[in-house]
Order: sequence, then C-alpha cells, then structure tokens
Amino acid sequence: MLSSIDDVLNPANYGGHVPVLLRETLELLSPRAGAKLLDGTFGGGGHTRALLGAAEGVTVVALDRDPEAVERAAEVEAEFGQRFRLVSMNFGDLCDLEESGFDGILFDFGLSSFQLDTAERGFSFREDAPVDMRMNPNAGISAAEFLETADEEALVRAVRNYGEEKRWRKVVQSILSARGTGRLQRTSSLSELIADAVGPGPRGRKTIHPATRSFQGIRVEVNDELNAIERGLPAAFERLQSGGTLAAISFHSLEDRIVKRFCRRMAGRPEHAGDSRTQDERQVLGKMISTRPIVPAEDEIAINPRSRSARMRAIRKL
Repeated sequence: MLSSIDDVLNPANYGGHVPVLLRETLELLSPRAGAKLLDGTFGGGGHTRALLGAAEGVTVVALDRDPEAVERAAEVEAEFGQRFRLVSMNFGDLCDLEESGFDGILFDFGLSSFQLDTAERGFSFREDAPVDMRMNPNAGISAAEFLETADEEALVRAVRNYGEEKRWRKVVQSILSARGTGRLQRTSSLSELIADAVGPGPRGRKTIHPATRSFQGIRVEVNDELNAIERGLPAAFERLQSGGTLAAISFHSLEDRIVKRFCRRMAGRPEHAGDSRTQDERQVLGKMISTRPIVPAEDEIAINPRSRSARMRAIRKL
C-alpha cells in the first residue's frame, strides 16, 4: 500500500514508469475498502497497482488491447490474485462488457511509456523502426500500409484534423509522392519526409519536432482513437453505480474536447457555444468534479516531463 506522496511519485514502485496524475487520481476516486474499480486503459499497470493498494479488498477490472500489456498483467495477477482481472479489449468496445456497478472508472488515453520506448512498435521517430503504430499489432493495418494505400481524404483527416498540422497540404502531397519509394516504411525516413514538408520553425523559438503532429494524427487514425473515446465514455458512465466517479486523462486538445463535452452533457450543461438545447431538454445525470481540467503539479513534471500535457476531467454519477 502506498503510504505517502513520495511513494506515489517514486518511479521504483512502477518499474521506472510513473503513472500520470496518479496522486490526483487516487484523490478523485478515493477507493474505500472493498471498492470495485475499472481501469479502462491498463497500459503499464501503474494506475491499477496503485488503486489495488489504496485500500483493503479493492478489486480492479482492467482493459487493454495491446498483447504486451496483457503479458504485463500476469505480474499484477500474481501479486493480487482474484482482486485483479484483465480483459483483452479495446475500451471503445466497453459496451460489450457485461460487468457493471463500478465505484470508479479511469481512462488514461495516452501512449504508455512501454509503447513509446519500444522502438519496433513504430510510435516514435526518435529511433529508426518500421512504421507500425498499432495499439494491437495483431489487428488492423500498420501505419505504413495506411500511408501507402489510403485515399487523399483519409490522409487529410489524419494530418490536418487529428494531427492539427498547419502545413497539412504539403505533408499530404509529400506522402502521396513518396508512395512506392520505401520512404513511408521506416520512422526515420518518414520523419525526414515530413520535416522537409513542414520546414523549420520560427528562428529563435523553441519548437517541437516538425514530424510530431503528423505522427500523432497518423497514429490516431490507424487506431481509431477518437471514435473509441466517443464510444467508451458513455458505456463507462452506464456501468458506474450511483455516486461513482468517472475520470479521464487526455494528452491533446482533440481528446480533451471530447471528454469536456461528454462531462458537460452528463451534467446537463451546454456542450459548446452553439448548443441550442433548453435546460428542460438537457438531462442532469452527473456532477462535474471541476469545471477546469486537473493538470500535473510541478513536482510531477520534474520527475516525468511527459506528463506536462496531461489533462484530467471527472464527473460523478448522481
């Protein structure tokens, strides 16, 4: 059981990978003895381990579609026995989970450090590897196959809509021109191609790598990530018992926008500026924990710089 904040933020307790916003997650879900929880994104298992250790008799059902996460789950099962169960499932298919009555549900929509740091998974351009990017390497098509075969509309959706890349036209045309040359098959050559299309950032300003946004958009498209969130949130809320809390951690504006609108919808608030529904038309099913997103504290960012972009929102079911 984690006995202090130092324990919560100690990388040694999580195999070197500290779960994002863990301290805040434990405060929000505040598991009581015997609580029944759902971790919709098992990943490295850090959140699950902390929840299991937060109080006596806590049980956790965890979901993940990544076969490597399923293998890591065996270690948690060996430690916690019947208090833990992993279901090999995309959280977007949560409607297929028969179990319900959860006291708390957590989603962490970011890539796990294990996925990002394993070069051959193809998520990062920091090391050369095949362009794969699939959350489940055994399902669907790789990112390389998508780039080689997708129509222009799908490429625009990935780069402009999901990657939010301002120079999307040049990136898309460069991808189309590179088909059949082999440049779309490796992360190093793909990142160089995109960087050439995007061009250098403003002189004197610190900017992200020019391929960052496009890589994000391609990954989101290949894994159908935003649609999974759209499906998973309402299915999760249905499976909460009254008084239970649903918390979701996002890492970019597209994810956060979906979570924000969902929380506002469940709380009976206008989802956006153009929402014309009257108060009578808006059903109040939950209460937002905070109107603003919860962000990492400076001490967490110092330990885990990747947490900087994390945003958590939560809603409690009435």
